[in-house]
Amino acid sequence: MAKWLYLVGAIVLEVSATLALRQLVDHAGWIVLVVVGYGGAFLCLALLLRTGAPIGLSYGVWAASGVALTAVLAAVLYGDPLTWLMSLGIAIVIGGVLLVEMGASTHSRQAPPTGPIATVATTPGDTTEEPR
Repeated sequence: MAKWLYLVGAIVLEVSATLALRQLVDHAGWIVLVVVGYGGAFLCLALLLRTGAPIGLSYGVWAASGVALTAVLAAVLYGDPLTWLMSLGIAIVIGGVLLVEMGASTHSRQAPPTGPIATVATTPGDTTEEPR
């Protein structure tokens, strides 16, 4: 459940910050929402990744949702264009994220080595430490 809250938080904060950028052009006070929004979005993403969520899928969902919501909300709030071609592009991005998810769920993942130094075997029974 926490994973979903972190992801939704990251999406809402990033979209809010992006929409606030538009207001920042005319009113400098919006810088607070821009900085807090982007900072909070990245914090939520970091917390999401800490729960073990895969980075490719997490970033894909975050980015695709951000693009789609920002485009729709900018059209509603600011009268920005939202053409059928743009809508098709959004649908293709969302479809791409779904394909990433389906590919990730069919592939058995192996945990990467932990720590800043990986142990590499050069000959049977011999290990040397090399930076990754």
